[in-house]
Amino acid sequence: MVHNPSAEAAELGEPSYVWRFGQERRLNLMRRFVPVEGVKFLDVGCGVGTYVKRMADLAALSAGIDISEKRLQQSEVPNLVAAVSEQLPFRDASFDVILLNEVIEHVRDDRQTLEECLRVVPAGGHVVIYAPNRLYPFETHGVYVGKRYKFGNIPLVNYLPNVLRNRLVPHAKAYTHRDMQKLYARLPATVVVHTYVYPGFDNVVARNPKFGLWLRRTLYQAETNAARRFGLSHFVVLKKT
Repeated sequence: MVHNPSAEAAELGEPSYVWRFGQERRLNLMRRFVPVEGVKFLDVGCGVGTYVKRMADLAALSAGIDISEKRLQQSEVPNLVAAVSEQLPFRDASFDVILLNEVIEHVRDDRQTLEECLRVVPAGGHVVIYAPNRLYPFETHGVYVGKRYKFGNIPLVNYLPNVLRNRLVPHAKAYTHRDMQKLYARLPATVVVHTYVYPGFDNVVARNPKFGLWLRRTLYQAETNAARRFGLSHFVVLKKT
């Protein structure tokens, strides 16, 4: 299924509309470090609820919140609530696992968002973060040229100085390793893992299977060595203390 970029694509990013290899891989990476069977799961910035629907097969409770009521109305997935990430409408320790999948770069206050996520998990609960890597060679959120928004993967934008990148991409953050460390520093949590992941390449595989599968093999191997630093996203798991 193909979707054209929505009117909210610039501010909120495009949600996952269908479950494909890339989403399943991210779930499996998460499962290496976090128990998901029988837990209470919350997807913060859930979009149309694709991860919520998949996790319903594994978790005792699977729910999601999103700032966009329009996207929630497009979904037929249950347990979705309109809310902002800086003020989650849940009691303390309501969920065991919280996912922020390519969301934290869009929120008003990323630090407050993490504080809220840690509030609503108990001691021993987990917060899982996928967030844009500043060293990835492409900016995946598109750019503004003047007032005109250009959607797509734009090369080398993240390598520009902050003053230029922020002018082109005022709508989405990208994090260096140090940025991420500062973001979770001094929070009531330990870092289970902080590494990097490359894309699922689902669209590439659909267009050119041989090349796409080669990309997967090559770059997923790169996740095991120093080349992981150029991956698409940070992958961070925090465990509440």
